[in-house]
Amino acid sequence: MQRKECPSCAMEIDSSDKICPICGYEFPVQSKIYIWVAVLLLIVGLWYFIF
Repeated sequence: MQRKECPSCAMEIDSSDKICPICGYEFPVQSKIYIWVAVLLLIVGLWYFIF
């Protein structure tokens, strides 16, 4: 399994954990990248159909 480090307590935890079981740190949701990719694809698609 993938592991990640908690930025608050530096413990290695499972990468699927959204909250650190040691200190309770809540990892931010990383869905912003999907929004940016969708916007970029929309702009490229519109650019393609206009020109």
